[in-house]
Amino acid sequence: MGRFGLAFCAAAVLLVSGCASTRSLGGAPGLTVLDTTTMPVPEGVQPGSMTRPYLVGPGDELLVDVLGIDELHERKISTDGEGRMSLPLAGTIDANGLTITQLRDKIVAQMKANYVRDPIVSVNLSEPRSRVVTVDGQVAKPGLYPVVGRMTLMQAVAKAEGTEEFAKLDDVVLFRTIGEDRYAALYNLAAIRRGAYADPEVYPNDTVVVGESVGRRMFQTLVQAGTLIAGPIIALIQRN
Repeated sequence: MGRFGLAFCAAAVLLVSGCASTRSLGGAPGLTVLDTTTMPVPEGVQPGSMTRPYLVGPGDELLVDVLGIDELHERKISTDGEGRMSLPLAGTIDANGLTITQLRDKIVAQMKANYVRDPIVSVNLSEPRSRVVTVDGQVAKPGLYPVVGRMTLMQAVAKAEGTEEFAKLDDVVLFRTIGEDRYAALYNLAAIRRGAYADPEVYPNDTVVVGESVGRRMFQTLVQAGTLIAGPIIALIQRN
């Protein structure tokens, strides 16, 4: 079993241990089953926003073009491990956390500071590498998939070319870390497909694990205690 499968099982053990307490859900040390059907969102995200601009990060490949400058004609440049990039006539640019538009404006400003007159710059995302979701378990192609714009749980699974033939659709776990808190949410993909509840949004650095037999056995008590037909189960599994 891979490292994501191990993380999945560890989370499942914590969740089931909560069911052994006097309450139907929760109660184990370090575990809180939340009274909500909505996973907390990462810091800085506006849940109601209809757009999710891509923020440049470490390792992203960008396509930069400056009109009239041959050495900067459709030039591919990758950011380093800290999200910085080096560009002729602009120097070193800290691109980490910038939108594509903000990065373009920053390149223009630095070129002007280096005596380039009225540079016409375009910047496009060539290959996103830093803002990814991990999809693991019973899917056709487990792996890392870029999150460009808004992405839902169903779309993340589709990026992995869908579930395997006998995948456990009622045993899909979404892991998320916010600050020092680690969360897990248990979903039923079949119920989402039927429109029983909303398809949740996923964000960069989330991990999705689609049903595995070991995980299903560990979650069985929770599934009996609270069916996933009406909504998911959201739990805080670690707080440092």
